[in-house]
Amino acid sequence: MIPRSLRLRLLLGAAIAFFLALAAAWVAMTLLFERHIERRIEADLQREGLQLAAGMKIAADGTLQLSRQPADARFFEPASGLYWQVTGPRSTLRSRSLWDQELPASATAEGGAWSTRIVEGPFEPRLLLVERRIRPDRHGETVLLQLGHEEKTLQTARAEFGAELAVFLALLWTILAAASWVQVELGLRPLLSIRREVEALQRNPHARLDASSVLEIEPLTRAINDLADARAHDLARARRRAADLAHGLKTPLAALSAQSRRAREAGAAEAADGLDRAIAAATAAVESELARSRASAIQGAPPRNCPALPAIEAIIGVLERTEFGAKLIFETDVSEAAHVPVAEEDFMELMGALLENAARFARRRVRIAGCCHDTALEALIIEDDGPGIESEHLSKVLMRGGRLDEVGGGHGLGLAIAHDLAEATRGTMSLSRSELGGLKITIVWPHVQADA
Repeated sequence: MIPRSLRLRLLLGAAIAFFLALAAAWVAMTLLFERHIERRIEADLQREGLQLAAGMKIAADGTLQLSRQPADARFFEPASGLYWQVTGPRSTLRSRSLWDQELPASATAEGGAWSTRIVEGPFEPRLLLVERRIRPDRHGETVLLQLGHEEKTLQTARAEFGAELAVFLALLWTILAAASWVQVELGLRPLLSIRREVEALQRNPHARLDASSVLEIEPLTRAINDLADARAHDLARARRRAADLAHGLKTPLAALSAQSRRAREAGAAEAADGLDRAIAAATAAVESELARSRASAIQGAPPRNCPALPAIEAIIGVLERTEFGAKLIFETDVSEAAHVPVAEEDFMELMGALLENAARFARRRVRIAGCCHDTALEALIIEDDGPGIESEHLSKVLMRGGRLDEVGGGHGLGLAIAHDLAEATRGTMSLSRSELGGLKITIVWPHVQADA
């Protein structure tokens, strides 16, 4: 099964490739070592053979005579694994190590050079045999000079060398695997940067990936940027169509309101009431869609600082001239130096929806308070002394897909619009019961660096 992780694929591929290469190296180096030892043994046997040839002569009766023998003690120890034998026409001389055995005769040995072959030994299954035909006397007969060395010694040396080499190559494989891990980590590090940039792109649709970071992944970053541009274009077009549709519905709704008034004046009060309810529902849907379109447009935009108190006082000044706001007392506890990380027009729209909602349902008092960190307004609290929302409904009000306008207490469209705008400006909106008896709305903004 092919792993899904690119990192794991690269590491497994490198580890397997290194293992196969080192295994092939182990086989080749072991064979080379064996061949080297074999050549060394052949050279030693040939040197011993030349010493035998130097001290050899043929007597007058045709028998072989040897004035000196090789000094290696293994030639004098029976079945030692090291042997020599000289075979003449009328006699044969052997080393003491052959005891009562003899080396096999050869029909291929030549007089010009040494030849090597593997034969069955007298006391061991395999024997490395070097042989050559020589002429002790210039005009005499030739004799066969043979020297043998057991192959067991060669196999033992090869096994020991193979075991030590295997340990070394295993350590080398571990080092190479670790080096490949470092290489893979360094090679995949640009992908981590792309991952962070993609996460930033999810939070901020206006962000784009750096297409000039690494040459090999530049086509990928360009493709992602092109996809983000296409998505932004499609979303902007969809928002424009939604806004156009919502604005287009306002005129028919105004005409229906005029027809409702005429019907009521004509005495069709019941029909006018039903028509007013339908118009109110459609108007609420249009206003909500316009607010959501506005929230989508500002979502992801770079944060900007806005003085909080002047915007709040401007909205209060408008509400105090309305029928429902003229009878209320507005209390503000916000520092004059307080700033919010929201553009001024967005903050005005957000506060307009919240304060209008509070003024509509308050009996006598609306209180606005702010919690600051230095000059940054981190939380804004709006309270009223109206009927509020029942406790069992508070947890359902801000659930995605919930109808805020259908929750007890009559609070509705203003909260729906405010909730969308708060999320669009990176804020978190929560509802609770106020000490004044009505609804308490708290908006918390993260402490971020905003543009002036």
